[in-house]
Amino acid sequence: MAGKKKEQKGKKERPLEKWTMKELREEALKLEGVQGVHGMNKDEILAALRKARGIAEAPTKKKMVNVREFKSKIAEFKKLKEQERQQGASNDRLNMLRRKISRLKKQTRT
Repeated sequence: MAGKKKEQKGKKERPLEKWTMKELREEALKLEGVQGVHGMNKDEILAALRKARGIAEAPTKKKMVNVREFKSKIAEFKKLKEQERQQGASNDRLNMLRRKISRLKKQTRT
């Protein structure tokens, strides 16, 4: 019994973003006017819960990444690398371009 009370108390103190999907669904099902909870993703459920509780939108910590911009830069560096390879550039220069391409690819995955 004491474990459940402690768990419920901890759930109420945590920010909504840290709740599990199961907890969020259970809470959203209790609200009137929210339909299709099982078909929603986490962001949609969070928005519905915030709206029902009158909580303002939480600021996003992740910076928005435009993957298309990174991919266009990657394509440019690949072309540059191929041109320099044909012109006989040093291995150091080619490795630098390869590392730049690799870093950009990693940024698209975050």
